[in-house]
Amino acid sequence: MSIRKILVPLDGSERDRMALTAAFSTARVFEAHVQAMHVRIQPADSLPFVGEGMSAALVQELVELTERESAARAAVARQTFEAARAAALLPIADDPSSRPPGGGATAGWLEIPGQEDDLVVRAGRLADLIVLSRPATGAGSPGAFNTALFETGRPLLVPGAQAMPIRMDRIVVAWDGSAQAARALAVALPFLDRAEQVTVVTCEEDGDDEAGSAEVTAYLAWHGIAAGLRAVPPHPGVAEALVAAATDADLLVMGGYSHSRLREMILGGVTRYMLEKATLPLLLMH
Repeated sequence: MSIRKILVPLDGSERDRMALTAAFSTARVFEAHVQAMHVRIQPADSLPFVGEGMSAALVQELVELTERESAARAAVARQTFEAARAAALLPIADDPSSRPPGGGATAGWLEIPGQEDDLVVRAGRLADLIVLSRPATGAGSPGAFNTALFETGRPLLVPGAQAMPIRMDRIVVAWDGSAQAARALAVALPFLDRAEQVTVVTCEEDGDDEAGSAEVTAYLAWHGIAAGLRAVPPHPGVAEALVAAATDADLLVMGGYSHSRLREMILGGVTRYMLEKATLPLLLMH
């Protein structure tokens, strides 16, 4: 898998800066194109239920208020994109034919009206990587985040706790033998190939499936990646053990899990813990 197109959904919040910083630094490594996208909410899609007793004047007032708020968020998102792009010195490219001679990383802006979930899915399925900052703690249902992770079929790069470029020197891969972990390992190969140190971490009791864990490093060796293997006991919990094992890592690769098959996914315990407690960047794949 090569990384040529990176999607960054922006919502006009402070978290956009972290996502863009991570995306632009990653694009430089892979000489990829960063497509920043802001979905502009339409009043009809965001207005509360209008009852029979609501006057036309009040409805109009709500429509105008929603339009102003939507325009303000779009303006902030665009301003954040332009500032981050200028700082990263990335040229604008509208399509592959407009890339500068000699290649290199590029960026583009897209503002489109509609339903955020639907448009993130549509754009995300035609990207090699999606970059999204972790949902704010206590913000309720992290709609775009869950949509990107569970419905696009693409890997999700989540920046760390600060707006910093993504580094790939030391990478930890969380392995539990699941399909999600296998998909995460596969999509991480371009990152692992550039790392100076790769460590496969398993959380298991003594003697549990040691041979199966060793097969992971053998698989990576077929890709020319020399990886170490480390087994840690799952105490006081799997998530806590993984965080402790990845203390000095630049990136943690893991499968993204949920406890629900409904459209509004409920993040699994380990995934949610990582998003709320871990400060290092994550590469997730469902």
